[in-house]
Amino acid sequence: MTNEKGRYYGSVWTALALFILVGIVLLIVSHDFLAMRVDPPIYPGVGVTRVVRLSSYSQAIANTGADTDIYFLEGSEPGGTVLLLGGTHPNEPAASLAAITLIENVVVQRGRLIVIPRANHSAFTCTEPQEGYPQTYAIETSGGSRIFRYGSRGTNPIDQWPDPVIYVGASGQSLAGTEVRNLNRSYPGSEHGYLTERLAYAIVSLIVQEEVDMAIDLHEASPEYPVINAIVAHERALDIAVEASMYLEFEGMAIGVERSPENLRGLSHREWGDATDTLALLMEAPNPAQGRLRGRTDQELIVTGKDPYYVRAAEQGLLYVPFTEEGHPIEERVGRHLQAFATLVDVFDEHHPDRAVVATKIPLLEQMLRNGLGAYLAPPES
Repeated sequence: MTNEKGRYYGSVWTALALFILVGIVLLIVSHDFLAMRVDPPIYPGVGVTRVVRLSSYSQAIANTGADTDIYFLEGSEPGGTVLLLGGTHPNEPAASLAAITLIENVVVQRGRLIVIPRANHSAFTCTEPQEGYPQTYAIETSGGSRIFRYGSRGTNPIDQWPDPVIYVGASGQSLAGTEVRNLNRSYPGSEHGYLTERLAYAIVSLIVQEEVDMAIDLHEASPEYPVINAIVAHERALDIAVEASMYLEFEGMAIGVERSPENLRGLSHREWGDATDTLALLMEAPNPAQGRLRGRTDQELIVTGKDPYYVRAAEQGLLYVPFTEEGHPIEERVGRHLQAFATLVDVFDEHHPDRAVVATKIPLLEQMLRNGLGAYLAPPES
């Protein structure tokens, strides 16, 4: 009897200890989990005239994880309007970093520049399952390390769940169910659809309501992906893309041009151009951290872009971009986006002088490579 009681009381204490241990673990994990919902700060430069929420263009995303900040940089002289999107896929960091760099540096003299650095805000609050991605990475600035979020390709499942077996988009195109959370498969969106479709609808509503003349969606791609170091253009924007690529080639920056396929639905470069009057473009830069041939996935890979496995893959002719031991550092990738963006705007101005957008202080590729990305990011506030 005594032994039985002893075993009984022993099991109670064991259960209590395990319960406390689990509680401690959950407390630690929940802190990290909730921290993903806190946005790393962006420090608007003197060129930013106002910041509004995307939900002001569509209440369909109000009070949801999809709502996000929009930064306006407006000149004193009238002109056209250019929209730049970063963060459509938060596992493509050069896109959002290029947008943030513009926000913190650029001054517009004529026309307007609208920048969305975290287009799919929800996707910044999680990472891809089973990929081993870090939650954050750091960029060194003159005043210390800036921390940025490394997110997921798709909307956080906590904000949009469950995925269908087959996702049928607004155009009727059938895709894998997980693509229902991919912003760049959800255009032109739906006011009453899935959360990601409502986000796409809000972005298209912004383009329409603000009469955006040219819209550019920034991306990155794995080195083994064929559409890389390229501009993808809607047919109405093709002349501008080709002319810009020629100027960039003259300046030593190789970049290709792809025409947006008419039967590839749901993507920004197709649906923006079909659903609105804007000139729709998308740009890709190389990012080994998202590739399938990569080695160890850590902050160093994200920032330096160096990977010995990709060097070997390049030697075997398996890649669509050159890849040496120098890798493709974040300065190069952000610099490519900014240089191409500036050139596209210049060409647009030549074609549409009455709708010109004139901006200064855009850091270009050579400056990025010489000074580093951190030289163009505000130091973190203490």
